[in-house]
Amino acid sequence: MKKSDLCNKNIFGSFKNAWRGIWTVLIHEPGFKYMLLAALVVVFLMIYFPTSRTEKAVLLAMIFSVLTLELINSVMERFLDFLQPNDDARVRKIKDLMAALVLIVSLGALTIGILVFWPHFRQFF
Repeated sequence: MKKSDLCNKNIFGSFKNAWRGIWTVLIHEPGFKYMLLAALVVVFLMIYFPTSRTEKAVLLAMIFSVLTLELINSVMERFLDFLQPNDDARVRKIKDLMAALVLIVSLGALTIGILVFWPHFRQFF
């Protein structure tokens, strides 16, 4: 086997593992599904309303930030549950802090979404 074959196998194996991880989070993590649904709504609104390239870039950056942090939160929760399966105040505090991180970024994304889309929604009120 050539060295290039090993590299290709590793790359394809890495993508296979990544896709398996995406399916795992989609099946087992309701919070991620809700965030993904919100992201799809925002993408639809970006396409429907005339938004600038800059607005689209900022909205997409926020979408990926929220989804990434939600995924990190899910990983941390599973890891902490693995390390400490019993209820532990220290673990609960770490989980609460991770959830707060996701909440803060989500509120930031919501604020940006309101700033971008409010002028378009005003016409309906």
